[in-house]
Amino acid sequence: MKKESFIQMVKFTLFSASAGIIQVGSFILFNEAFGWVYWPSYLTSLVLSIVWNFTFNRRFTFKSAANIPIAMLKLFGFYAVFTPLSTLGGHLAENIGINDYIILTVTMLSNFLLEFLFSKFVIYKNQENTRIQS
Repeated sequence: MKKESFIQMVKFTLFSASAGIIQVGSFILFNEAFGWVYWPSYLTSLVLSIVWNFTFNRRFTFKSAANIPIAMLKLFGFYAVFTPLSTLGGHLAENIGINDYIILTVTMLSNFLLEFLFSKFVIYKNQENTRIQS
């Protein structure tokens, strides 16, 4: 693995961890404090973490000057597939008695790996390190 790719992976992991804190924190708030069931808690917390993660990874991990609306549209395409599948899977898992936090953990780990691969090889393909430092 090239040094640059390793550094990207570390940065992506750290930013994803911070997004994960936002996702888990907001999920707990919605699920426990507001009493929401799994799927609206999950969807709302997922959107919050996506915006956070996209913003920081675009700027600092991939250092991309890619057109923001196009990059967001590509990420939306990823989540147009991932979100329904993970929401339905989470809902089904909840219905058979699997703990909400186990479902959330498995979903977040899957999202982490798949989003990194999608970002690196689709969203920012040939557009890494194009941002001019300010």
